[in-house]
Amino acid sequence: MANARAALQPFLTEEAEAHGLAARMPALLVEARRVAHTVTHGTHGRRRPGPGETFWQFRHFDVNDAEAAIDWRRSASSDRLFVREREWEAAHTVWLWLDLSPSMRFRSFLSKTSKESRAVVLALGLTELLARAGERIGLMGRAPSSGRFASRKVAEVLLSETADDSLPPPARLNRFSECVLFSDFLEPIDEMVERFHQIASQGVRGHLVQILDPAEETLPYSGRTEFEASEGGATMIAGRAEDLREKYQKRIERHRLDLQEVARQLGWSFVVHHTDRPAEEVLLAIHGQLAGQERDYRYRAARATAETAPAAKGAGS
Repeated sequence: MANARAALQPFLTEEAEAHGLAARMPALLVEARRVAHTVTHGTHGRRRPGPGETFWQFRHFDVNDAEAAIDWRRSASSDRLFVREREWEAAHTVWLWLDLSPSMRFRSFLSKTSKESRAVVLALGLTELLARAGERIGLMGRAPSSGRFASRKVAEVLLSETADDSLPPPARLNRFSECVLFSDFLEPIDEMVERFHQIASQGVRGHLVQILDPAEETLPYSGRTEFEASEGGATMIAGRAEDLREKYQKRIERHRLDLQEVARQLGWSFVVHHTDRPAEEVLLAIHGQLAGQERDYRYRAARATAETAPAAKGAGS
């Protein structure tokens, strides 16, 4: 009987965690919508000419342009002919991936929310904003959706999925789409780079959102401290935790610099968010990247990166 109970323990733990996320989901969905309302919203264009109703810019008439495209009012004030271009507002697909592995449940005394809760709020809030703009949004490995109930559909999928993997799934994504990845990204650099390249090689532009608890940056502990890994159960006892602080902070900074370099090589964006900061700050930054940044979907093979010293998963937990 004892052996059977021990065998069932991991499943009971996962079930309790799933119920915990389910219990919080309505509140997280409400919080996501509040955050989305705070951020500037409405139909966002592509910052490039194309089909749409919003004025983009005037440009000089070209021999390949149709005569009907000439803006005669603007041309009347100049010696040259001008064409009035509209901004491209065609819908496209944005894929989301959330790291819901055990390390994301960490919350220190410096923050009121866990990394997992903040990742869910940001993903649902971004879904709200993109759905209002007429975009298609989907979780990686699932069919995308659009419309006013898109965030609710994403929330329902999150509740039905298991989340043991700390890396994005090897999903097939349509070319010229974009993906936003929410994680603490504390896995070894080499493992993450391989998965990022699988995504980028499909012609997809990525946006990395690193979510960290402030304690994972500062290691604000002192005296005799026991550290327990969020995954694997490994423990370490430090006689004077403050003696580890400088070396730990340098290691975290090195890990982040390597992530930034990988993102730069792929032409991806990278932003860091701490859970003690308002969610609106990073959501506005992510939305700005999607709405206003020039896109280049050309895949570039990575160059050799500097020797890395990745931080351990669940550092500081």
